[in-house]
Amino acid sequence: MDQDWLSVEQVAERLGLHVRTVRGYIRDGRLKAVRIGKQYRIARADLAALTGAPPPAARPPAEVSAVLEADGLTAADADRLGTALLAYAQWPQDDGRPLRLQTLYDRDRGRLRVLVFGGAAATAAVLRTADDLLGGLAGTGRD
Repeated sequence: MDQDWLSVEQVAERLGLHVRTVRGYIRDGRLKAVRIGKQYRIARADLAALTGAPPPAARPPAEVSAVLEADGLTAADADRLGTALLAYAQWPQDDGRPLRLQTLYDRDRGRLRVLVFGGAAATAAVLRTADDLLGGLAGTGRD
């Protein structure tokens, strides 16, 4: 997936300019940029506005929802799996959209239900992670 933000160095290279010239454009307000710590980041659309090129086409947002059900889990295993997946969801996603997770454990059935909402790639990644973690539980003698 293409980055949405460019560094000053990347912009200078694309435009065939010196880095100081690009920083001057930013200071003068000719090029819009966001300061993150000690560095500037320039949105592709803002670079396109400076050069007069058409802005890059935006990828249409798509959201996926998935339900994962895992049976035969003890409360402790369900808690460990749910905690690991919730922690995974806190990592920044490539598409910048949040990944949302909800977990529900049915003690009587030994069933963990995980609801996942987010971008397609992030949802697929969390499902692969859940599959890997469940495989680790199966390796301990549990189904």
